[in-house]
Amino acid sequence: MTFAELDSVRIRYELTGDPALPVLVLSHSLGADLTMWDPQLPPLTPHLRLLRYDTRGHGQSSIPDGAYSVADLGGDLLGLLDALDISRASFCGLSMGGVIGQWLGIHAPDRIDKLILADTAAKIGTSETWNARIEMVEREGLEPVIPGTLERWFTASFRATQPETVARISAILYATVAKGYTACCAALRDADFRGEFQDNDVRRIKASTLILTGRQDPVTTTTDGKFLADAITGSTYVELDAAHLSNVEAADAFNAALLSFLGV
Repeated sequence: MTFAELDSVRIRYELTGDPALPVLVLSHSLGADLTMWDPQLPPLTPHLRLLRYDTRGHGQSSIPDGAYSVADLGGDLLGLLDALDISRASFCGLSMGGVIGQWLGIHAPDRIDKLILADTAAKIGTSETWNARIEMVEREGLEPVIPGTLERWFTASFRATQPETVARISAILYATVAKGYTACCAALRDADFRGEFQDNDVRRIKASTLILTGRQDPVTTTTDGKFLADAITGSTYVELDAAHLSNVEAADAFNAALLSFLGV
């Protein structure tokens, strides 16, 4: 394992591929870790240098006390890029990773080349639903929310035909520490890029952007994806035959869309 010691957090990361190739950052969803991106490694590594990392509170990264903000999560990635002497990179984030990507596109445009926002939204959920989830996990741990999470992440047909893959992702969820999970829930609860707050308006993103949405995603729906596509000038919108974790359920189509968009 490789770690970067930043100002207030220890971040686990993996940097793979030819140093001469352009860098693509891969940022995972809530409750996952960098291994969520395993289906992307074989097809992307010949063309890109891949930087995967565990978001604070997840995987092998540290779990600072208190609730987090999306600025904390985005700042961690900027700190990691600095530590690795990477001045600029393309960024692909799914769900929570896509929220981080929106923050980066708005607040750190000089560090982002191309931006991929997968299965995400300018505003995910409501304060009420996030607070209810935080309270449940603080009281009972993650176990009660995992079955419903897997139902949202994968379609019924995928769960039935790909049980080993679902079991692998389920194990990542079960290994997630409740304290880190709820701290990131707070970040998602408070993140809102719909334009109600001028400093956090997704319309400020100028990077070339690809929006990927699962047609059967009940979490961040096609309506959410189309909102982003309409708000970000010149963006490209693609629907995949998948639920929320489209990089896993529709890996071939996901990878093809990334490679086409990045032009590598």
